[in-house]
Amino acid sequence: MPTRTLLTSTSLADAALLTHTERGHELPLLVWAPGPGHRMVSSAVLGGGIGERAWVVNAQVPPGYDRLDPVAHLRDLAAGAGLTGAGVGLMTAASVADRCHAEDGGVRAVVTAGIGVRGWAAAPGVGGVVLPRPGTINIIVSLPVPLTDAALVNAVATATEAKVQALVELGADASGTPTDAVCVAAPTPIGPRTETGPRAGAGTDPRADTDTDAHTHVEPFAGPRSLWGARVARAVHGATRAACAGLVTP
Repeated sequence: MPTRTLLTSTSLADAALLTHTERGHELPLLVWAPGPGHRMVSSAVLGGGIGERAWVVNAQVPPGYDRLDPVAHLRDLAAGAGLTGAGVGLMTAASVADRCHAEDGGVRAVVTAGIGVRGWAAAPGVGGVVLPRPGTINIIVSLPVPLTDAALVNAVATATEAKVQALVELGADASGTPTDAVCVAAPTPIGPRTETGPRAGAGTDPRADTDTDAHTHVEPFAGPRSLWGARVARAVHGATRAACAGLVTP
């Protein structure tokens, strides 16, 4: 069970690094608990899909992890950290303690990475992953503005594009690993949801980037050339490059 020292913070930069014991070894457990009022989209084995989520855990597990109950395992780890309600649980055999953080215009990204087993998504051959396995490049992103369901999905695509760009720039000759996972979090809208298009001057005038009651508006776009999507891309790109820079050999 993890060391129970829960630190609640809305900022992803303040995610707590706890520990848990697996096979007699003490391993890191990253815990971000922004609390109620957040919607998340994730490919994680625990809490995947789109919905209200109050926390995220990224658990490091030993290489060759072969438990057949990863969902139950993650729930136990979350409970041991004092987390309750719905949340997102990710796993990785990469070093969680070596997580890398980047920020751009209020968007934050944290990446843990190991790229020993990597390749191109469209490589020939039949996929052979039957059971969920621990993710290798795990990406967690937080935005300060609400997003529509479509924009949440768009943000996942944008984060993935930024990850691939970072890998290619580093010379990894890969689009990722077979077990990468992503989680994007945004505030839950307050009051009636009003979708907003691009605001005049957005991205050039700082006053255009915010509203006095921003959480009543829901951003409909998160592609790489939208205001918030561009920030997602730059934050994920920066964190991924930092996390993978020392892992790519010539």
